[in-house]
Amino acid sequence: MKLDDLNWKILKFLQENARQTNSEIGRKIGLSSPAVAERIKKMEDYGIIKGYQAQISYGEVGHQLKAIITLRAFMGRLKPFLAIVPSLKEVLNCYRITGHENIVLEVVLRDQLHLEELIDKLISYGETKTHIVLSNVIENGPITELKEIIRRKND
Repeated sequence: MKLDDLNWKILKFLQENARQTNSEIGRKIGLSSPAVAERIKKMEDYGIIKGYQAQISYGEVGHQLKAIITLRAFMGRLKPFLAIVPSLKEVLNCYRITGHENIVLEVVLRDQLHLEELIDKLISYGETKTHIVLSNVIENGPITELKEIIRRKND
């Protein structure tokens, strides 16, 4: 599916606030509510819009620590790690990457003791490096059309 300017505008508004009504979005971009709904449905059907979710403040729900952990898997331990990682409830995101390490984990934890317990689980799979997150500079930044990025760069 090729995205036109109106689809990109709809995506921009949904990324800002997915709870906006189709009418609100339509008023902002000059389309009727049914036309916006039809475009959103088509983008959902094509898998461009994968879903909608609430952003939860991890600190407010008892997770006082956020960390990035890299893992360099031991020989023969990557596949077993990939099999157990979905069961690790601390993991928000897990990326398989290129380079010296194989895995990057984004995790939230109650405290330092919880971090130690998680690392103890991980070290049987490989060498870990832990980075404590101090603050978020950008979180869930919007995906924009490439020509918009180039235009901003040239301004």
